[in-house]
Amino acid sequence: MADKVAIVTAASKGMGAACARDLSARGYQLVLMARSDAIHEIADELGAVAYQGSVTEVADLEAVVNLAKEKFGRIDAVVNNTGHPPKGELLDISDDDWHLGLDLLLLNVVRMARLVVPMMEAQGSGAFVNISAFGAKEPDLVFPVSASIRAGLSSFTKLFADRYAAQNIRMNSVLPGFIESYDVSDKWLAKIPADRSGTVVEVAKTVAFLLSDDAGYINGQNIVVDGGLNRSI
Repeated sequence: MADKVAIVTAASKGMGAACARDLSARGYQLVLMARSDAIHEIADELGAVAYQGSVTEVADLEAVVNLAKEKFGRIDAVVNNTGHPPKGELLDISDDDWHLGLDLLLLNVVRMARLVVPMMEAQGSGAFVNISAFGAKEPDLVFPVSASIRAGLSSFTKLFADRYAAQNIRMNSVLPGFIESYDVSDKWLAKIPADRSGTVVEVAKTVAFLLSDDAGYINGQNIVVDGGLNRSI
């Protein structure tokens, strides 16, 4: 992986930071992005390049992609990670919060793909992994915006694969369940067959596998990493 370049968004903590550390250990050159100024600390730790910005802003996405082009001249992998959208009573959620969820969870992926795919086409290969959430498969009223819009992301992931698989460009989504970087209530923990939260390292290793050539025939999939929480088949 020593010649490969990856962009990781929301990389200052949690699953994003774990993905950055895992990919760095595998030899990727990294361009990291997050809203927090902590992104500069992890970039220094990993010898990576940092850009402070938000995935909801088109200009920031353009800037981080241009930074990767200028620094490395190629982009082989993108990890689309984000924060969490607003929650609330189903019909009390405002239009603004729904639109924020759309920008945060779906349009960020669409916009990033628009920017990066031409370079991947020229290179003849590339891979995206979107970090989504288990609610995309089994919606719950606790997470209405997340579940609704991430289901759309699952559909987009499949459509992207249909369109670009022949160009050797892949997109998959990882759907974590309850991960250690967030508090898990006893109610939810009791529903997890593994009887524990997942770790950010477990998510990161799944992401790294999906980006690797070992996963070269896996495309358009939504891989649940939730300790058996989902009941769907």
